[in-house]
Amino acid sequence: MPTKRRSTFVQSPADACTPPDTSSASEDEGSLRRQAALSAALHQSLQNAESWINRSIQGSSTSSSASSTLSHGEGKGTSGSLADVFANTRIENFSVPPDVTATTSSSSARPAAIDLPPSGIVKGMHKGSNRSSLMDTADGVPVSSRVSTKIQQLLNTLKRPKRPPLKEFFVDDFEEIVEVPQPDPNQPKPEGRQMTPVKGEPLGVVCNWPPALEAALQRWGTTQAKCPCLTALDVTGKPVYTLTYGKLWSRSLKLAYTLLNKLGTKNEPVLKPGDRVALVYPNNDPVMFMVAFYGCLLAEVIPVPIEVPLTRKDAGGQQIGFLLGSCGIALALTTEVCLKGLPKTQNGEIVQFKGWPRLKWVVTDSKYLSKSPKDWQPNISAAGTEPAYIEYKTSKEGSVMGVTVSRIAMLSHCQALSQACNYSEGETIVNVLDFKKDAGLWHGILTNVMNKLHTISVPYSVMKTCPLSWVQRVHAHKAKVALVKCRDLHWAMMAHRDQRDVSLSSLRMLIVTDGANPWSVSSCDAFLSLFQSHGLKPEAICPCATSPEAMTIAIRRPGVPGAPLPGRAILSMNGLSFGVIRVNTEDKNSALTVQDVGHVMPGGMMCIVKPDGPPQLCKTDEIGEICVSSRAGGMMYYGLAGVTKNTFEVIPVNSAGSPVGEVPFVRSGLLGFVGPGSLVFVVGKMDGLLTVSGRRHNADDIVATGLAVESIKTVYRGRIAVFSVSVFYDERIVVVAEQRPDASEEDSFQWMSRVLQAIDSIHQVGVYCLALVPANTLPKTPLGGIHISQTKQHFLEGSLHPCNILMCPHTCVTNLPKPRQKQPGVGPASVMVGNLVAGKRIAQASGRDLGQIEDNDLVKKHQFLTEVLQWRAQATPDHPLFLLLNAKGTTVCTATCLQLHKKAERIASVLCDKGHLNAGDNVVLLYPPGIELITAFYGCLYAGCIPVTVRPPHAQSLTATLPTVRMIVEVSKAACILTTQTLMRLLKSREAAAAVDVKTWPTIIDTDDLPRKRLSQIYKPPTPEMLAYLDFSVSTTGMLTGVKMSHAAVSGLCRAIKLQCELYSSRQIAICLDPYCGLGFVLWCLCSVYSGHQSILIPPMELESNLFLWLSTVSQYKIRDTFCSYSVMELCTKGLGNQVEMLKARGINLSCVRTCVVVAEERPRVSLTHSFSKLFKDIGLSSRAVSTTFGSRVNVAICLQGTSGPDPTTVYVDLKSLRHDRVRLVERGAPQSLLLSESGKILPGVKVVIVNPETKGPLGDSHLGEIWVNSPHTASGYYTIYDNETLQADHFNTRLSFGDAAQTLWARTGYLGFVRRTELTAASGERHDALYVVGALDETLELRGLRYHPIDIETSVSRTHRSIAECAVFTWTNLLVVVVELCGCEQEALDLVPLVTNVVLEEHYLIVGVVVVVDPGVIPINSRGEKQRMHLRDSFLADQLDPIYVAYNM
Repeated sequence: MPTKRRSTFVQSPADACTPPDTSSASEDEGSLRRQAALSAALHQSLQNAESWINRSIQGSSTSSSASSTLSHGEGKGTSGSLADVFANTRIENFSVPPDVTATTSSSSARPAAIDLPPSGIVKGMHKGSNRSSLMDTADGVPVSSRVSTKIQQLLNTLKRPKRPPLKEFFVDDFEEIVEVPQPDPNQPKPEGRQMTPVKGEPLGVVCNWPPALEAALQRWGTTQAKCPCLTALDVTGKPVYTLTYGKLWSRSLKLAYTLLNKLGTKNEPVLKPGDRVALVYPNNDPVMFMVAFYGCLLAEVIPVPIEVPLTRKDAGGQQIGFLLGSCGIALALTTEVCLKGLPKTQNGEIVQFKGWPRLKWVVTDSKYLSKSPKDWQPNISAAGTEPAYIEYKTSKEGSVMGVTVSRIAMLSHCQALSQACNYSEGETIVNVLDFKKDAGLWHGILTNVMNKLHTISVPYSVMKTCPLSWVQRVHAHKAKVALVKCRDLHWAMMAHRDQRDVSLSSLRMLIVTDGANPWSVSSCDAFLSLFQSHGLKPEAICPCATSPEAMTIAIRRPGVPGAPLPGRAILSMNGLSFGVIRVNTEDKNSALTVQDVGHVMPGGMMCIVKPDGPPQLCKTDEIGEICVSSRAGGMMYYGLAGVTKNTFEVIPVNSAGSPVGEVPFVRSGLLGFVGPGSLVFVVGKMDGLLTVSGRRHNADDIVATGLAVESIKTVYRGRIAVFSVSVFYDERIVVVAEQRPDASEEDSFQWMSRVLQAIDSIHQVGVYCLALVPANTLPKTPLGGIHISQTKQHFLEGSLHPCNILMCPHTCVTNLPKPRQKQPGVGPASVMVGNLVAGKRIAQASGRDLGQIEDNDLVKKHQFLTEVLQWRAQATPDHPLFLLLNAKGTTVCTATCLQLHKKAERIASVLCDKGHLNAGDNVVLLYPPGIELITAFYGCLYAGCIPVTVRPPHAQSLTATLPTVRMIVEVSKAACILTTQTLMRLLKSREAAAAVDVKTWPTIIDTDDLPRKRLSQIYKPPTPEMLAYLDFSVSTTGMLTGVKMSHAAVSGLCRAIKLQCELYSSRQIAICLDPYCGLGFVLWCLCSVYSGHQSILIPPMELESNLFLWLSTVSQYKIRDTFCSYSVMELCTKGLGNQVEMLKARGINLSCVRTCVVVAEERPRVSLTHSFSKLFKDIGLSSRAVSTTFGSRVNVAICLQGTSGPDPTTVYVDLKSLRHDRVRLVERGAPQSLLLSESGKILPGVKVVIVNPETKGPLGDSHLGEIWVNSPHTASGYYTIYDNETLQADHFNTRLSFGDAAQTLWARTGYLGFVRRTELTAASGERHDALYVVGALDETLELRGLRYHPIDIETSVSRTHRSIAECAVFTWTNLLVVVVELCGCEQEALDLVPLVTNVVLEEHYLIVGVVVVVDPGVIPINSRGEKQRMHLRDSFLADQLDPIYVAYNM
């Protein structure tokens, strides 16, 4: 179970709900219109509206519109079957998008049709068609126009370019990487024959069916004005207002007149027929909505009903805005109350909703509408293919599309519903659904008016307070039909105890509109068993299936009393996951019981096609997407021609790929099959389809499993969301549930682990991530459901804020590549021969030859640094060598040659007198960065002692820093400590005694007040090989190592740096480095004395109080060469990045800088140096100035850019190859590429060779190996208490096992890198060899047989979330542990777990074992700015990190 520190998750109250759902995406405004094929036939069969109304008035006004519904057998001549009608008419494709505002039926003008062959490849092209429409092809298969890519690839392979080019469209090489799971030979395969499309009963043409829906409204409004049309309820569920047909007609007329004539001026009306308007009405106001909807229809403007926005950033609100924009909507209709409730700005204007176009709001309350003049009549034409309304639909990705429904489709759908449901005039229906869309709109607003029904609308708000209200309405009004969802059945059962005396005997149809849900069967059964005693007839339960695109697909007709109820299908979950229908015979847990949703709609035709790829007809025992062809269906997604084609114009093909008939079908987005007796079964939605490792699972089924595992104690209101995310070449299932505020952590984890087991055993699929979030925090749809796409977006962005999380990557990621098996080693000789045969040179490089460079006599005359100092004190006594600055930038201390010499003498005499030291004794120097440290160093040399510089302990954190000092004092066997009075008091203080044993310090001498006593004689070492000083440092792996530097090495090093940087006495350099070890110490203490240049010393800690210090110094003194550390550069980049203008104002100018060198013992941090150069180029910093050095423990300075020679080069290498110890160069932008920069030029006299660390054989050019170095300034060995001779020989005096250079003695740096010959010319005139450092060998992680560099994984992790301040990785018992510092609020801690796991899997093919989230500053970093990963590992194992959260990935 994961461990968690303090819990700060405040549960929000249950009613702080998040508002509506939606979202959207669409391509372009121009819309491709689908011609509904029937307008011609209709014109003949339907007369115009007036004659129809007149005739119907003369006839019986009460004649039932359902009385003439035809029985199956008696087709009248006019109707014929749907197929016959389709045989004579063709659906046309406009090659030019038509004018959407046209309202006349456009069957007369027939543009040239584009006939696309149904198979994938387009053979010929018509003149009128453009290319892009052909790229989509009829069946949704993209066509490749690049025929010759395969040939081109072949040629490229034969050419074998040195670096693989970045392909124009980059093809991922995941076949090489991923372990592709082989299909199970035992998996079920479909065996049936190919299905044939199933036809519904003919749609009876009734003599008095209206020619248009508006005509029906006119008829009832004028002849049956007193009849009730719609009753609205108040909050308590009591009827509050009934709209009559007369009122509906008169108010709709007023609105239509107002919209067309009163909004603009006469010459410039705001609305024209064909324009789109938004309808923004709350769910508790059906009356105003109905008036507005019909007012729009009468005005011939196109209503687009949307949800009422609640906040500026509703879930999915931006996508709704996109829909409004793409529909060109500038006007929104709403009620006065609703307008007042919209969020406002401070000055009372309605806020600009995120992503919405600017809208003009029009209030449609009666008192604001103008009465139409007597002579004004709306234009009611017979229904044609012009758009009637647009219904919004949210796709799986969250984009919102507008399904456009034509007037003829709207009318035909009402006819089909009237026939299927057998509606008769005057019936009462109860509608619990949203009346703005889907079945709520089709039955409660549209079919209602066609049949003069009376609808009782029960809003969601009433259902929340009184779940039984709809049952009470059915009872009170003796309603014949009720429209509900499973949720309403469920709620009514929960609240059933409140009402004993309700009767449902009047119901002839209880239409369950989400009959396609996996839990609909049990809801229907439970409801029936409870309410059968209240008069509910079993045959009255009528599930149906609907979709925005195809509208009603199928509905169960009310059965005959006493007839057997329709059968159930008990399907095998395993079969379903392979898309095959198999009756479940195994255990009942892995079965899915589904009920039928009745027969195909009257006048419709249905087929089942494969869900992916071309629309191939399925076999009879195969699950596929249901497609419907009828007059009643959407005609297009508004403004989205390409997507429209793939959805609304599908021509099914057979297994050979040839089209079956010419009738276009509409994809419904539902998955299912046609069972025995032509009954339709739906098993899921395309949007809920999760395809994992080639098997299909349904999100709803997984939710049902989650709910079935005693979720009451843990899950809040059954709110579970399931979706898939794509990680590492496959879909991964994520389950997110809201946790009850009172659930204990113990309960939650128990539930989580049981859910994982249940899903695994029932669905045979692993869950990648299971997260619990606080109650009421998931984004909501307008009716309170979970907004899935927004939830997924939050998950991927890391803004879900879970309070519990379980990741199971180990169990469900099964496609990782096989671990690399190390091949038995090829011998070094064979490698060498192989390189020779391949024409590759051995990877070696060297700096300029020291012998050929003429230097002044200084070197010949003075072998030792002490001699140089004495000579300078005589020759140029007043020449200033050092200048120390404080935080204000003022000089606090200087040292000329003579001053330095004098002070060194005094310190030497103190050492001899007070310390009683002999030549060769070790002395620890404990000083803050400054000139005292330098004088103490030369004092030791003058006395013949061996100085050891140590960073002083930090007074605020003695317990952490003092033990290191103590350790160096012990290891170096120091005879004495030189320090300041302040530090001396600190070493002996009570606080220090708590950290270490202060009684055992060696002699401590403070050098603040020195006696003026001359030294009798300055010590001169007998040979240059004698030890000059010890350099102690803690490596990144936590090892304390001291190396011995001889006098010869010191002189050699100073000489190499002098030559490389062209240093001489008139030069000034600025140093902002720690002076305790490595090259930092050399530059601070040694180089100025050797070369005579002036060093301006800036202690890095002073930058903490004045960030400008370093850059202003460089600018003020016009410095040409400056040295710094990565930590200093990072401080400036982060701290001054947004203050460049202020730097300019202060007059800081860096155009004087020729070289700005970062001193480091690691791979160059290219991103940091690049951002530094970019940021400060505005104040004159040259992009060529910044470079880095490279040194290691065995040789502190191997590379240093210097002043002459070519600029540092950069290369992109393939990360996958690096893990195999190979170097493969790629182009910039290639995936999995890593940018490496050269670490400066190799110093004079230094030779490097790249060696295989195992065989010790030399490697070829561009091979990754260990960097070995040979140079006069290599250290002479490790300084340890017990001299380990073998280690010494191995690291400092080792030979190659083979080759020409086998006689040379090399030192091993312990770093991996490679040498590459460039096209540039070096100072010597030859081609320049660049050395690239990749990383320390002992830092690398061996995982799955591959070699990883921690920094690469850390870089990936740091990019994943803005709240990750720092990150470090290490391994523990073969598990990868990632520690991240969280700089955001603690709520975000658990968001990081999936993000970290995802990115490491995606980019490095590794599964993270443990994710540890800690506070900022927990990851230890040394003075050089390097992470101490081994220290961190030790603290983790000792449980000392005090983490915010630890997640153990299962």
